[in-house]
Amino acid sequence: MLKKFLSAPVFDDAEKTQAARLLHQVILANGAMPLLGILVAIINPASAQFVLPPSLVIAAFIGLSMALNYAGRVNLASGVLISINLLIFTFLNYLAAGEPRPLVLLGVISILMGGLLLGKRGVFITAIYLALQHIVIVALNLTGIISAKSPFQQSQNIIVTVVGDLLIAFIFYFAIHRLQLAADQFRNSERELKISNAELKDLTEGLERRVTDRTQALEAQERLALRRSRQFEGVTQVSKAINATRNLSELLPQITQVISERFGFYHVGIFLNDALNQYAVLSAANSSGGQTMLQRGHQLKIGAQGIVGYVTKSGTPRIALDVGADSVHFNNPYLPGTRSEMALPLKSGDEIIGALDIQSYESNAFSHEDIEALEALADQVSLAIQNTRLLDQTNRLLAESESLQRQYQKDTWSRLAREKKIGGYKYTITGATPLDEKEADQKPDEAKKEVHVPIALRGENIGSLVVHVPANEKVSADQMDLIKAVAERVALSAENARLFEETARRAEREQFISDIAAKISASVRTESILKTTAKELNQVLDGAEVVIKLGSDGNS
Repeated sequence: MLKKFLSAPVFDDAEKTQAARLLHQVILANGAMPLLGILVAIINPASAQFVLPPSLVIAAFIGLSMALNYAGRVNLASGVLISINLLIFTFLNYLAAGEPRPLVLLGVISILMGGLLLGKRGVFITAIYLALQHIVIVALNLTGIISAKSPFQQSQNIIVTVVGDLLIAFIFYFAIHRLQLAADQFRNSERELKISNAELKDLTEGLERRVTDRTQALEAQERLALRRSRQFEGVTQVSKAINATRNLSELLPQITQVISERFGFYHVGIFLNDALNQYAVLSAANSSGGQTMLQRGHQLKIGAQGIVGYVTKSGTPRIALDVGADSVHFNNPYLPGTRSEMALPLKSGDEIIGALDIQSYESNAFSHEDIEALEALADQVSLAIQNTRLLDQTNRLLAESESLQRQYQKDTWSRLAREKKIGGYKYTITGATPLDEKEADQKPDEAKKEVHVPIALRGENIGSLVVHVPANEKVSADQMDLIKAVAERVALSAENARLFEETARRAEREQFISDIAAKISASVRTESILKTTAKELNQVLDGAEVVIKLGSDGNS
């Protein structure tokens, strides 16, 4: 019970708990005042009537303040304690008729308690009250209304003074202790604030680093996306160029230029293997050094010189991320700035037809995405070269076939004209008549003019359609279209007739051969077979002399 009585109250509010603890300590210190009154009454029984009543009042109010403090009414308890001290001091001052001496200490104690428990306002209120009550009491003493009634002896004054000094010391101790607690709390708060600031700074720096890292990652992704976009645009442009251009001499330089611009490599070259598959010949390049090499007919020995030579021999890609450390790299004087190089094979099926050569000023210039995109481009270039070569071969064969066809048609119609012994036909008012050579070369009279339209068959002229019209008559566009349409019909009809006649002749010839073979097969004697053969040939060849000789040397 005593331990609980001597223990300060504790509340949920830390600041309220601290104020209640301080008040509790002051209350316990003030508990010495009733004890002091009882001690004075014991020492000087004559003063009991003066000191015991105030001591009992102080003890009662100290108990009230203690109860209020435990109830959480800290400010009210502080006011009660200070008020009772002021009243007791006023009473004692009244008894002493304003005589200061030890009472001054009690005044100091009251001021200190007011400031300690009620703050700066309590200091001034207490001091003003003490000043006013002292002025009033001294004035009453001077006017004779009251007189000093203190029965205190000098020894009792010493006791009061000593106790007052101790109370002042306790109050100062409490004040200093409170200041130290406040300073400790301030230092703790400052330390916690510093820790919080440090944590906040670390968090801020961490967030800034994360933002920076995230920003850099986003920028890297954006650069990568932009690079991939440019690469896809390059692949698309190469595809368009391949579809739009069928000439290798125009297509290959376009491809090198597009790859250089879209992928950011300073030199791109395309090598094609020669007909003997001994050298890879530079066929297109975009850089100035590459143009110089083209003019000089640059070529590399397959399987022997450089990365291109290696690739055109093995058919597998090769990358030199640092050309200085690559044993296969060819140190080209026309491309001295190269730090990394990549060559990809160009294939037509299983056949190696060349290589795509890419070089950069930077080391480690080729990313995984670059390699994938360039491999796809190499496949497209290979297919374009293969298709272009097939197209050239097809066009060449077609041109040769058309040339042979035209020559055949020309020879056939020339022979037909000689065999028929006619130069053509003419139509007059009397009808259609054959045209001899003299008439064919004859010029019309001055009253007429000729309109010549060629009779063409598959691009080869087999004759001409000539119309004589009056010299002053203008041939309209419709009339000219009609003449041309007739010429086309004549060409087709004449060719069909010629083919029909040729087919009939071949059928007749086959029939003659079949008949001769049947007659020969009917004979079983060699003499009869030879005679039958000679006779039938004589009839077919219009009485030509037929001689059949036996013997390997041609002698009978």
